[in-house]
Amino acid sequence: MSFRLRVLALLMLVAMAATAATAWLTLRQANRQVQETVTAGRQEVSRITGELRAYGFAHGTWDGLSSTVAELAKNTGQRVRVATDSDVLLADSDALAGRDPRAPSSQPPVLVDPRPVLRFPAGQVPRLSLKQAALAIADYRAAVTYAACLTRAGAELTARPDVRGVPRISTDRRPTRCEEPDGAVDPRIQQDLDALRVCESEPRFTTCVQQVFNERVGSIAPARLSIRLGVRDESPPTLAAAPTVAVAVGVALGVVLGALLLSRAVLRPVRAMTHAAKGLGEGDLGRRVPVSGRDEIAQLGGAFNRMADSIQAGEERQRRLTSDIAHELRTPLANLRGYLEALRDGVVEPTPDLLASLHDEALLQQRIVDDLQDLAMAEAGALTYHRCEVDLRELLETSRRVHRTQAEAAGIALEVEAPRPVYVTADPDRLRQVVGNLVRNALRATAPGGTVTLALIPNGEPAVVEVRDTGKGIPAKDLPHLFDRFWRADASRGRATGGSGLGLSIARQIVTDHRGTIDVRSSVGAGTTFTVALPTAPGGGASGER
Repeated sequence: MSFRLRVLALLMLVAMAATAATAWLTLRQANRQVQETVTAGRQEVSRITGELRAYGFAHGTWDGLSSTVAELAKNTGQRVRVATDSDVLLADSDALAGRDPRAPSSQPPVLVDPRPVLRFPAGQVPRLSLKQAALAIADYRAAVTYAACLTRAGAELTARPDVRGVPRISTDRRPTRCEEPDGAVDPRIQQDLDALRVCESEPRFTTCVQQVFNERVGSIAPARLSIRLGVRDESPPTLAAAPTVAVAVGVALGVVLGALLLSRAVLRPVRAMTHAAKGLGEGDLGRRVPVSGRDEIAQLGGAFNRMADSIQAGEERQRRLTSDIAHELRTPLANLRGYLEALRDGVVEPTPDLLASLHDEALLQQRIVDDLQDLAMAEAGALTYHRCEVDLRELLETSRRVHRTQAEAAGIALEVEAPRPVYVTADPDRLRQVVGNLVRNALRATAPGGTVTLALIPNGEPAVVEVRDTGKGIPAKDLPHLFDRFWRADASRGRATGGSGLGLSIARQIVTDHRGTIDVRSSVGAGTTFTVALPTAPGGGASGER
């Protein structure tokens, strides 16, 4: 199966799964919203019935109820129809709002009884409870009469239940025609008490007392309400599945279309990289892929182009190296061949000086070959290192003694600046090879009367070795090429004075293998400084003699 089909199939699977999950979550959320709507409806019913019961409890009459019904309908959005249990209409929110009353809902009406529910202290003996119930009946009659009178007089009043549940009426003003209740003087108390005595032997004492209470105050208490909410044929809150399905299908189609566009956008640069890779494999090192944007595909294209650049640069370095090696070996081998042919033909005499010159030329070629072998092994990671703890101050002193004769013959002062020992873990022979190469280069670049300094900088981690000279310096444009193979700062310098051009490349590889760095800074006419930084041995920093 092609990449395009695999991507398309995977994305379609993901799209279907995501769509199904989205639809499921949508349905679940919608059901939850429906449940919340039903719960909110129940809360509205509870609020409406509670406020209407509180009105009847406080006012003792249903007079003036219309304003409360209108306010409840406005706040809850419900159509409210209030009638007595004998179907005497008291208020209808439709009529109060100025429109024709609609047919009420077929749902059963909600009954509201404004009469109080008696409360008795726990553990009270039945006889005392009967007396309290009789007083409660008398007090309720008086309270209802008083509250109804205040309501009809337009007074603002409030009611709170006392310890028995009977309302206690309070008002901001008391009309003169409304007498404040005094239930204790009600002549019917004894009749009420006699009616309550039938409850003494009843097992459900509280229920019996409440029933007698309701019967005794029934003639004066506000009638029970029958409340109908809503209208007939009103649609209940339901979930419409069609929009959800339509959205899910639309999401799936959008994802599939996006998958097609994505696969096309991905495959175009991949196809271009495939053709470019084939070209690289066939030897066309100039093949590149177009890169645009900053996404992962663009980064992949950029990485491919950098890889191609690296391959091309490596190929060019290999060709240049082959050309350099041929150039380095061609002239001395031609000289050797010419002299050997001349000796064979008797053209020249085999004098000791001639034989010594030919021997030196052979040694020079042997050194070039040895340097090439060392460099190849170092770059391949096959160069053998025998690591141990090395004192850099002692290593610099040894290098000074080895090259002192050469320096004195050239009239150059060779000095060491190492105030204290610094220890590193390294191969001492390879480090001496690095320092020796830098010293030889410095001596060749320094005129008689100049100075070459081997300095050890005791500044902690890492250990720093500097080889400074007072020579003529190196131009800034040549500094980036110092460590290239067969490169010489002075193109006119011969092999006898300029070396093979491989020493600095070998030195850099050795330092790199020791997890160090080598750098150079130079000013024309002021001299050159090579800096070698190496990690110190554990506990081997410049902390003093050991």
